[in-house]
Amino acid sequence: MNLSLLDRIGDWNPQLFREIKGRLRPRNLTIAVAVSLVGQLLLMMALASELPFDITVDELLNRYCTGSREPYSSSPQCLFDAVGSFVINWQLWSLDAFIWLSVIGIFVLLVAGSYLLISDLSREQQRGTLNFIRLSPQSTQTILGGKLLGVPILLYVVAGLAVPLHLCLGLVAHISLSLIFSFYCIFVASCLFFYSASLLIALVSHKLGAFQAFLGSGGVLMFLLMTINIIADSHNITESSADWLMLFSPSFFLHYLTASSSIPSDLLRGFKPNDLNLLHWFYLPVGASAWSATSFMLLNYGFSTYLVWQALKRCFHNPSSTILSKRQSYQLTAFFTVMIVGFSWQRPESNNDLETFFFNFGFLGVFNLVLFIGLIAVLSPQRQALQDWARYRHQNSSSRKQDIWQDLIWGEKSPAIVAVGINLAISAAILMPWALFWAGSNYKRAALLSLVLSINVILVYAGITQLMLLMKAPKRGIWAASTVGGLIILPPIILQVLSIEPDKQPILWLFSAFGWAAVKDASTTAVLMAVLSQWLGLTLLGLQLRRQLQKAGESSTKSLLGGRTLPTA
Repeated sequence: MNLSLLDRIGDWNPQLFREIKGRLRPRNLTIAVAVSLVGQLLLMMALASELPFDITVDELLNRYCTGSREPYSSSPQCLFDAVGSFVINWQLWSLDAFIWLSVIGIFVLLVAGSYLLISDLSREQQRGTLNFIRLSPQSTQTILGGKLLGVPILLYVVAGLAVPLHLCLGLVAHISLSLIFSFYCIFVASCLFFYSASLLIALVSHKLGAFQAFLGSGGVLMFLLMTINIIADSHNITESSADWLMLFSPSFFLHYLTASSSIPSDLLRGFKPNDLNLLHWFYLPVGASAWSATSFMLLNYGFSTYLVWQALKRCFHNPSSTILSKRQSYQLTAFFTVMIVGFSWQRPESNNDLETFFFNFGFLGVFNLVLFIGLIAVLSPQRQALQDWARYRHQNSSSRKQDIWQDLIWGEKSPAIVAVGINLAISAAILMPWALFWAGSNYKRAALLSLVLSINVILVYAGITQLMLLMKAPKRGIWAASTVGGLIILPPIILQVLSIEPDKQPILWLFSAFGWAAVKDASTTAVLMAVLSQWLGLTLLGLQLRRQLQKAGESSTKSLLGGRTLPTA
């Protein structure tokens, strides 16, 4: 690379200069070029092997031929030109090659790039060099942006060399050039989101060591495999609240690229452009056109990446702080709930479909559980932070109750139960109108009671987590995660082993994390008993947490006044 260009990069972003200088060596660059070119050659050879080649057979059937099709055959007959060569449907062949190259690029860049970023940051932490980087005067955006651009730079070389072939195949397949560049914009946005999330995973899971890179990239791989199998059949990505997750996969946009080629759907192997106009978000037809889908996907990626970077800025320079502030958690809950409810709020003619309602309601129940367990993990402060907060409250016992509540709602070191409750209130305020609008008169009771049960059980989990983080035992986080995970997973497994179904014996299911699955079949008395039991448990947890905090504040203050050193957490 030109020395003057490297000097300009070093002046603009020293971290990027460091990564480029360490990775763009002649040997590495040669391997990257060879991998890209050989990979493209092998893909073209594999697809070329599917073309007809036996010119001695008069009635040969092949998918890329242009003749008529028999009634019970999926492949047309092959025709010959004046010189005896097959007449090939090169548009269809180019479209298949274009799709294959797109899918391979998605997996290579997102999975391999996530692995490289997590692995690199993990090595920096193990060597201790990350602490020196933290002490530099550079901003978080500059340092992590340099990582994001520099660590996967050899992957960028591999992908960049494939762009000319990809463009040519798309144009031969009669795909609009503007749509191809829209796909590139979505692809870049997806890389920015997944790479940013990978950096966050590396920062918050550094105790896992080398395993964290496999865990993070494996999660991306599983997500892409799951979504691409669903997305390949467009009938599976409409009319359900799960559609929002599909928009995090750039392969979703391939439907619009195949539609642009004007090839009949029955000739396509996947990504058939059928029924995409049924994809609505609050009655807005976001799937009706490629431009509305592009705008919505970019908006989705943009705000999600913004939230990830807010967490990155907090964790990078202050690893002991919570991953999100309480104010940021309120934004996160509002955004995610609005997005997921928007896809559940389908077209007016679908409102009487109770099967769709219960599918969406079940998905929202699982989504809320996962979201709030994650929020409990990122908002709950550790023992030392709680001790500092309790000591501050004890020394300032004359503070007004209003100040205490403001501290519980916005404070960095205060317990997370009140903040989790506010997040639950935000979610319920968005979910309740949807449930009342959708559910028939016989199911509104079940929908509202399910929300109450879900809110209660999540608050109980938040109280248990905060109490366990106050323990003096080592590895408190692992104990808290194991306990809450066991309370979520074990009861349904035990009930299933005992053949206790939620629709036949709903009472026991009401006391689990999946009580919403049994509410519609349970009596009002049983539901009220479950709610009162949850409130009793929540009250006892709150009293115990208050007592522990008062004790921690008093003992810390006494230790300071007595001139003794405080015990470390």
